[in-house]
Amino acid sequence: MARLVSIQVGRPRDLETDEGVEWRSAFIKAPVAGTVRLSELNLDGDFQADQHHHGGPDQAVLCYSADHYPAWRSELEMPDLPHGAFGENFTIEGHTEESVCVGDVYEVGEAVVQVSVQRGPCYKISYRWNRPDLLALVERSGRHGWYLRVLMEGMIEPGLEIRLVERPSPGWPIRRAADVWRRRRVDLEAAAQLAACPEYPAGAREELLKSG
Repeated sequence: MARLVSIQVGRPRDLETDEGVEWRSAFIKAPVAGTVRLSELNLDGDFQADQHHHGGPDQAVLCYSADHYPAWRSELEMPDLPHGAFGENFTIEGHTEESVCVGDVYEVGEAVVQVSVQRGPCYKISYRWNRPDLLALVERSGRHGWYLRVLMEGMIEPGLEIRLVERPSPGWPIRRAADVWRRRRVDLEAAAQLAACPEYPAGAREELLKSG
């Protein structure tokens, strides 16, 4: 059974790395203790600093697998690494990039959500933890996360079961989609196959077809 272990939200703030690099982001998020409303664009209390690259209906919620945290805590020698450390809104137990597919529809509390696209990790992961190598480690591991679009708004809370109700594209696990996306200018046939997946975001499908 998949379960929503924790929910995190955050607002944009001005930050600085240990090297003195200034950056602005809502990457740092705080846990939600009780119920919160999930709407079409985000969770109540959650915002994006860079709305050109983040947010919108296809990126309403960022998910990350709770199952990855034991490995990260060991590999990074950070035993207290908390849920939300990778900027995610939903920390989910029982699902990973290998088990979640593009287009999956899930019920969680009153809400209905759909897996839309893999998360493309960015430099903010390294900035957040002052680890220049962390972005490369995330990309290499494939433990990058995935986004949801909201099909039905509603109230949710930590601890809820996440129940699969539809899987229209079982051949497209998020890990496979991420691998194809990275190689889209090399493996044009695979890129075209992913572009034919109707549940994949329209903008991403267009980009895949440009690769050819």
